[in-house]
Amino acid sequence: MSIRRWLWLALFLHSPAFAQAFPERPVHIIVPFGPGGLGDITMRTLGERLAPLLGKPVLIENQPGAGGVTAALNVKKARPDGHTLLCIVNGTAIAVSLFKQLPYDPQKDFTPVSLVTYFDLVILSSATSKHATLKDLVAAAKASPGKLNFATINPGSTQNLSAQLFKSVAGIDVQVVPFRTSADAAAAVIAGNADAVFESYAAMKGLIAGGKLRPLAVTAPKSFGYLPNVPTAAEAGVPGYVVTGWNALAAPAGTPPEVVAILNRHINTVISQPEFKAKLLQLGTLAYAGKPEELAGQLDKDIAKWRAVIERAGIQKQ
Repeated sequence: MSIRRWLWLALFLHSPAFAQAFPERPVHIIVPFGPGGLGDITMRTLGERLAPLLGKPVLIENQPGAGGVTAALNVKKARPDGHTLLCIVNGTAIAVSLFKQLPYDPQKDFTPVSLVTYFDLVILSSATSKHATLKDLVAAAKASPGKLNFATINPGSTQNLSAQLFKSVAGIDVQVVPFRTSADAAAAVIAGNADAVFESYAAMKGLIAGGKLRPLAVTAPKSFGYLPNVPTAAEAGVPGYVVTGWNALAAPAGTPPEVVAILNRHINTVISQPEFKAKLLQLGTLAYAGKPEELAGQLDKDIAKWRAVIERAGIQKQ
C-alpha cells in the first residue's frame, strides 16, 4: 500500500463520516474458548441482542487454545475499524505474568470497548463433608497443616490462583491440586479425595442442585443473588478475600474513538435490559458495562493483583 493511500485510509478511519457509517458489515466477536463455556454463552447472549441495535449480524467465532494467544493475535492483526472484537477476560490479565514471552500486550495492542459481566467463584465441599462452613474448613486446615487438599482446574487458571490467594489471605497451609477439567475437580471432592473445590457457579450448578456439593461461600465482595443463602468469604470468616472474574470486549489498537463510543453505547443498552440481566444471573454472572476507561482500570488492577499471587505461589512461567 502506498504512503498516500495509507494516509488516506488512516484519515478516513478516524473521520466522523466513517463512524456514522459503522457498521458496514457483520461484527465478529472472537472468543478464545470453545462453545458452551461461560465466556462463549455470555458473548452469544450479548450478540443476539446487540445485532438489532447495530443493524448488522454479530457473529461469534470460537478460537480456543494456546492460552488465548491465537485469538488475541488474530484480533491484534485485524483492521482497526470496530468490525472485529476480542472477548477478553480476567485470564488476560493473568497471562501477562504467567507466560514468559506473551506475543501481545493487552494494555497496548487493544482498545478497551466495554465490560460485559462480572462473575465470582464458589467454594464448595462435599455435601457429606464434616466441613459444613468455611470456618470449619479453615479451622481444619489450621489444625492439620499441609493435610487438606483444594481442587481446581489447571495451574494459572483463575480458579487455581484463587485457591492460592485463599491460602495466603486465610493464613493456611494446604495443597492446591490441579485437575484437567472442572468435572474432575468436583468428582475428587465428592469422592472425598479433596476437601474443597473452587469453581464458577455455572460449572457447579447441577451438582449443587443435585445435592452432591455444598456451597460454603462466594468470592465476590457482596452476593450477586444467585445463591441468596450463601455468605461471602468475608462474611464467612475470611475478611479481605475477594475474587471477581469478568468478561469484556476490546478492539484492535487504533480503532477510532467514535466507533468505540457507538459499540459502548449499544452494549450499555443491552446490559440495561432486565431479561438480559436475568438470563446471565442464572449462570452466576452480573451484567455490567460502564465506560471503556473502567475496563482499562480493571485490567491494570488485575495484572498487578495476579502478578503478586503468581510470584507468591512460586508458579513457574510457561
